[in-house]
Amino acid sequence: MPVRPSIAIFAGAIGSAAIALFGAANTAGDFAANLDDRASEALATTSVRASFATLNGWPSRHPSLSGGEYLDEASRVKAAQIVAELPGVGGIRWVDGTMAAEQGSRSFTPLHCQDDVDALLRTRTIRFEESRSELDGASRELLDEVEAALRPCVGSIIAITGHTDNSGPEPGNLDLSRERADSVRNALIRRGIPRDGLRATGVGSSQPVDGLDPADPANRRIEFSVIATEPLMPTPVDTPGAR
Repeated sequence: MPVRPSIAIFAGAIGSAAIALFGAANTAGDFAANLDDRASEALATTSVRASFATLNGWPSRHPSLSGGEYLDEASRVKAAQIVAELPGVGGIRWVDGTMAAEQGSRSFTPLHCQDDVDALLRTRTIRFEESRSELDGASRELLDEVEAALRPCVGSIIAITGHTDNSGPEPGNLDLSRERADSVRNALIRRGIPRDGLRATGVGSSQPVDGLDPADPANRRIEFSVIATEPLMPTPVDTPGAR
């Protein structure tokens, strides 16, 4: 039976579109793979990794950064800027929810939850079993109140920083402060605060409370920083056009 011209034309158009789509996917994949290689090389001396793919696996020039959980903010910004300065890279996002602008700069705005949490911790302290990261009973109740104070600001980034006094060797203090910050993060996750917005880090005894002897037990504490980020609206086109 002869094929009608209209059907043949339609089938040809579908075939051409499929070939074009396949070619574009291969081109985008090669482009993203090249960005991935260059980013890996640029970040080789850090614990940060860049992924040039969307959540469903499509290649993208807008990378998501992971790792670096224990880096301070300045180091995270520097890592993001290293990637942002690679030719062809678009907007950058950290997998924990932080958005980084094209040139690696970010804008932070303190939120009212910061004041609410500070008020709770002004007269009470989140405490742990001696030389351990397990919360004591009273601190579990205090965390219930902290969770309630943080709840209105879900969607922001909540940084949890662990501190110790200077008793004992500093490598051990640093590890313990990180474990305690992780313990608080996990406790907040169990209470329903989304894990993507919680970032835990520990600084050991390097930041004692102003006016206190570094050996004072009051330096054993957890601090919270509640910040909102200005989101970057990435361009809808992943592969940059010719200039």
